[in-house]
Amino acid sequence: MPVTVGILVLLEAKPEKVDDLAAFLEQGRALAMAEPQTVDWYAFRVDETTYGIFDTFEADAGRQAHLGGEIARALMAAAPELLAKDPDIRPVEIVAVK
Repeated sequence: MPVTVGILVLLEAKPEKVDDLAAFLEQGRALAMAEPQTVDWYAFRVDETTYGIFDTFEADAGRQAHLGGEIARALMAAAPELLAKDPDIRPVEIVAVK
């Protein structure tokens, strides 16, 4: 599947919620697997309190469906409890893929 667009999300956990955010992201995998338009979905750790999500889509319609889907709703609901600040959500355009 050729991908053309993606989303990069950076998440800053509250120091006492680092493990909870990691567990939340691990659970997000099952939701991503159920999204037919999400080509790739990655959850990753940058440093002790910073995590991220990167996902790709063939077209903007898939990206918009994802932004309005279960993962986004779950993240926004959990954000006040888990995050030190609002999620940094950035739409991206894919330039090259291996």
